[in-house]
Amino acid sequence: MIQKTIKTDSEWKKILNPLQYRILRKGGTEKAFTGSLLNNKEKGVYLCVACGNPLYSSETKYNSGTGWPSFFAPFSEDSLIIKPIPTGIDGAEVLCAKCEGHHGHIFIDGPKPTGLRFCMNSVILKCQNIKKEVKEKNG
Repeated sequence: MIQKTIKTDSEWKKILNPLQYRILRKGGTEKAFTGSLLNNKEKGVYLCVACGNPLYSSETKYNSGTGWPSFFAPFSEDSLIIKPIPTGIDGAEVLCAKCEGHHGHIFIDGPKPTGLRFCMNSVILKCQNIKKEVKEKNG
């Protein structure tokens, strides 16, 4: 079970930039094709920028053509919370299981093996590069 990160609204505003705050805490969306991680090809783990929770592996990232980083599977089954959206909207909302921040949406039009597309906002992710981590540990 993941230990929750609980902060007040003013605490979130201190650690997040205005765009991150609008997306994570208010459910916003960044403009398509503007995110810095959209075309990122580095091998690593994508973490929640707010709490560091591992969300996705670079092994599951693919180009969906939608303008947002897309993944076909989460890092682990308990990394995320999937929240249904009101009728009439295709897909469901994706929240970080640790800080409950809004990350994006999930759709059922993704590639094999899952058929899922986790469509994420770039600004709320940070990529922890595996090679860089190993190099830093080994000196």
